[in-house]
Amino acid sequence: MKLGRIAVSGPDGDVARLVLVLPEEERVIDLKRASVLALEKQGATGESARRLSEALFPGSMSAAIGLGERFLDAARRAEKERPDEASIPIGDVKWLPASDPSVVRDGLTFIGHIKGFHEKIGHKPHESLLKVPGYFKGTPHTVIGHDAEVPWPGYIQHMDYELELGYVIGRRGGNLRPEQARPYLFGITVFNDFSARDRQSIEMPIQMGPTKCKDFAYGVGPWITTIDEFADLDAISMEVRVNGETWGKGTSANKLWSVDELIAWASLGEVLEPGDVIGSGTMGGGSALELDRKLQPGDVVELEVGGVGILRNRMGQPQSGLWWPEERTPFM
Repeated sequence: MKLGRIAVSGPDGDVARLVLVLPEEERVIDLKRASVLALEKQGATGESARRLSEALFPGSMSAAIGLGERFLDAARRAEKERPDEASIPIGDVKWLPASDPSVVRDGLTFIGHIKGFHEKIGHKPHESLLKVPGYFKGTPHTVIGHDAEVPWPGYIQHMDYELELGYVIGRRGGNLRPEQARPYLFGITVFNDFSARDRQSIEMPIQMGPTKCKDFAYGVGPWITTIDEFADLDAISMEVRVNGETWGKGTSANKLWSVDELIAWASLGEVLEPGDVIGSGTMGGGSALELDRKLQPGDVVELEVGGVGILRNRMGQPQSGLWWPEERTPFM
C-alpha cells in the first residue's frame, strides 16, 4: 500500500490530507473523504462521519501512523473500495512531504559511498565507523516534498544531492535490539539529503556534526510504501537522474550496518516516534561529489527507488543578502 500527503485548497488556505496512492491508475484517493462517504452509507450523520474520519485520517502522517493498526485497517478498506467520488487525478495533486517527522535522522551505511566520499575528500574512513552505526540529527522544519523547489541559501557554492532510502518508523519504542527492530518499521520512502559540500568541509572538523551544510532542505517523498510490499530490503533498485541524465544507479545492497541495526542504534537511550524518518545513508555512487560534479540552480533532480517511486525536485536560485559570520583571529 502506498500512502502520501497532499495539500487541498480550503476556505482558509491549503490543508493537509492523507491519500492512498494508486500510480497504476494515475489517481489518489482522499482517505478522509472516502471514510466520510463510507460512514454516511452506513447511516452516520455527516457531522459524525467527518468527526470520526478526521480522527482516523488527520493531516499529519505521523499522527495517523501513531494510531497503529486502526489507521491501516481503515486505509485498507479504502483501498478495497476505491470510491471514484474521493479520487483526484495524480497529475492535479500538490504533494507535501510524505511524513512530518519529529526529527530527521540520517545514517551512513553504504560501503561504496563511505569509500567514495572519503577518497574525494582525501581522508581515510575513521575507525569509529566500524564500531557503531553513524548518523546525525537534522531539523524536521525544512523537510520538503515531491515537486517542491529546493531552497538554495546564498552561502552555498557547491550543492549536492544524496540518493537514500527513508525508513519510516511505525511505533514508539526505545532501547531496541536489532532482532526487535523490524516491527517498528512502517514503510520506505525516498530520501534526498541535500548537501552543501563547501560548508560541510568547514563544519565537520568542529566535531559537532553538520548544521548549515544540511539543514536547509531534506526531500522526503513522493509517498510511503508500506514495508509488507518489500521482499528483500537489500535488493531495492535505486537511481538518480539530473535533468534526465542518469548520474548514478545501483541497489540497496552492500551495507556496513543493516536496517535493523540502524533502527536499534537510533533507539538506544532515546525514543523513536511514529512517522520519524531515518535516512539509510547514500548509495554508493549516489552523490555528485563521487562523480566530481555539482548541481546548478534550476537543475531537476530525480531520485527513483524501486517499489516506491520518483522524488523530483528543482533546485532554486541562490538567496542573496544573507548574513555570514566573519572569521575570528586565532586564540591559541
